[in-house]
Amino acid sequence: MRALLVEDDEMIGRSLQQALEGAGWSVDWVRDGMLAQSALSDGGYTCALLDLGLPGQDGNEVLRRARECGDATPVLVLTARDGLEERIHSLDLGADDYLLKPFAFRELLARMRAVVRRRAGAAHSLIGTGVLQLDLTTREVLQNGTRDALTAREFALLHALLERPGAILSREQLENRIYGWGEEVTSNAVDVLIHGMRRKIGPDAIRNVRGLGWRVVVAP
Repeated sequence: MRALLVEDDEMIGRSLQQALEGAGWSVDWVRDGMLAQSALSDGGYTCALLDLGLPGQDGNEVLRRARECGDATPVLVLTARDGLEERIHSLDLGADDYLLKPFAFRELLARMRAVVRRRAGAAHSLIGTGVLQLDLTTREVLQNGTRDALTAREFALLHALLERPGAILSREQLENRIYGWGEEVTSNAVDVLIHGMRRKIGPDAIRNVRGLGWRVVVAP
């Protein structure tokens, strides 16, 4: 899955980027509000981690503009501003959660999973269809009572497809969800990934719609 990290502190940003990538996320890191607004407008993020005290444009302004433009990316505010009014203001602007610095990294990951689940309309850690499901906590695919571990990119691919079972996602949409900035993406990268996934979950679970993209089959 792909996250946008908006943090102007070099030490905090570098530490978070490395930790998140170690946990299987692709991370795009920007250091000011204007770049954050531009990155969000490009789309493709599973979740955004937003500091408030940013140069160029305050984090709350970034959030306000994103929501006014219809951007539904789950946003988790990370900040040292601990006042009640500050928290209420960010939440009213459209933040999905609010975490005070300093925080435990395990809690951050849990809150990220929670906001992603809520945005997908799931109250628990499983998303998908009755036949094919994805466990957001363990990063495993469930099929017919069997669990299989996934690589980070396999997980990102299935997460994108199972958020909206039956919907067709184009090659560009899938690439945007799987790969971060600076990652080399070959022309057949998505095809190779889907070929590998079909070996795990069956040849008919992910269907190609010629000229449009791929979708997960929804059982009748």
